[in-house]
Amino acid sequence: MISSAISWYFRQRHQELWQMSTNSTKYQLELLEYFTEKLSRTAYGISLGVKDSIEYEEFKKRVPIAVYEDLKPYILRSMNGEQKLIWPADITWFAKSSGTTSNEPKFIPITFEALEYNHFKGSKEPITQFFDFSPDAKIFDGKGLLIGGSHKVNQMNSKSYYGDLSAVLMSHMPTWANWKSTPDLHIAIMDNWEEKLEKMALATIQENVTSISGAPTWSLVLLNRILEITGKSNVHEVWPNLELFIHGGMSFEPYRQKFLSILSDPKMTYIETYNASEGFFGVQAALGKKEMLLMTHHGVFYEFFPVNEPPENAIPLWEVIPNVNYGMIITNNSGLWRYLIGDTVMFSSLNPPLFKITGRTKLFINAFGEELIIDNTETAIANTCHVLNQSLVDYTAAPRFEKGSEGHEWIIELEEPIIDKELFINLLDENLKKVNSDYQSKRNGDILMKLPTVHFVPKGTFNLWLQKKGKLGGQNKVPRLSNSRLLLDEILSAFKNAASN
Repeated sequence: MISSAISWYFRQRHQELWQMSTNSTKYQLELLEYFTEKLSRTAYGISLGVKDSIEYEEFKKRVPIAVYEDLKPYILRSMNGEQKLIWPADITWFAKSSGTTSNEPKFIPITFEALEYNHFKGSKEPITQFFDFSPDAKIFDGKGLLIGGSHKVNQMNSKSYYGDLSAVLMSHMPTWANWKSTPDLHIAIMDNWEEKLEKMALATIQENVTSISGAPTWSLVLLNRILEITGKSNVHEVWPNLELFIHGGMSFEPYRQKFLSILSDPKMTYIETYNASEGFFGVQAALGKKEMLLMTHHGVFYEFFPVNEPPENAIPLWEVIPNVNYGMIITNNSGLWRYLIGDTVMFSSLNPPLFKITGRTKLFINAFGEELIIDNTETAIANTCHVLNQSLVDYTAAPRFEKGSEGHEWIIELEEPIIDKELFINLLDENLKKVNSDYQSKRNGDILMKLPTVHFVPKGTFNLWLQKKGKLGGQNKVPRLSNSRLLLDEILSAFKNAASN
């Protein structure tokens, strides 16, 4: 009866979700009024001269665009117990980011309001969408497998805690959600990823798992380990009632064929989400489509700036133009004010606001005017692997500047050794040309850019690098594009050292 009631609740939420999405300007203006009133009661807002609710132009004039380093002094003071610095209420939880684009972790404040009205409310939306796609689904007859990170007590203050976002959320889940999830919390938030992987596999094999939530990479690692333990070739032989995989944090396309090979039941549904430590921003709008629906009524005020212009040229959502590549700025209910989040997006529609993630402002290659973004490389490598029946594990790429061989250099890890490396490289190059006209023009005639150089490394190479960096497991991932060679050279050096030993 309880499962039926929960299922009914999610089925009837769909109409409400889309009605709110078609009134995005109204909700964004209401949020701006709410946020500026909150800001006026913080030390940060007072220092900026913000008084009560102000209009957008005044908000834009008074509040500077911020990166993490700008707010870091306030955040560290909050972690030490000071309050009402960037939010007019107590902040005792912090999400430790994986530091995708730097070696330094970030501690993102997580308020009660952010948990309740953004992260938890947002996490309901993929299930809402799923029940619209599959009205007769029975996922609440079983349990949801949650694949997340770990958390520790912050030693700077006995009342402050930090951990991966997933672990922070797990630690605050409502009773019904805990009852319907697996494994037990003490396993789900273990620190040691390798030990946790084994315990998760053993603890969930006998469960009736009907849904999975996690990043594609780490989910595959767990599922493959479960197949090894059980001796099965298909996950549905272990969990016959599995219907749903909710994923996010990276593109699913390079891993789609691998998932389809071990999750072959046609009833299986895949739903992408756009969530980060800073907030839950979007959910896949329709089956088989890359577009996502922007969450405009879940505690985040959005601004956008064309990626070829300075962030100071930001505009609100209601002034956005479709088919323009924008950097995203957020103001949220955890005290991040006009925060440059580092993601780039492109809208196809504004009513409702539909978009796709195109990359990161720091994760791109534009050494020769090619303007290569993650959306390009994810599509190209996925198509290449599909044609050659290969399964991707991970990759990273950067420019190569040696005179006479200028171009791109890749490190690619595949599930199985590649037989025809030259064919893979040429097909990857052709697929990049198809999705990026700037890349195509710079490759024309091998004048400005030569054929990419690719290092095919053994399976496990990227995990070894993550392990050495202390970033193995959970939400951590390999930065896939960089406009400098620092990361690529570091991974190559580690690989060559390991090979020589």
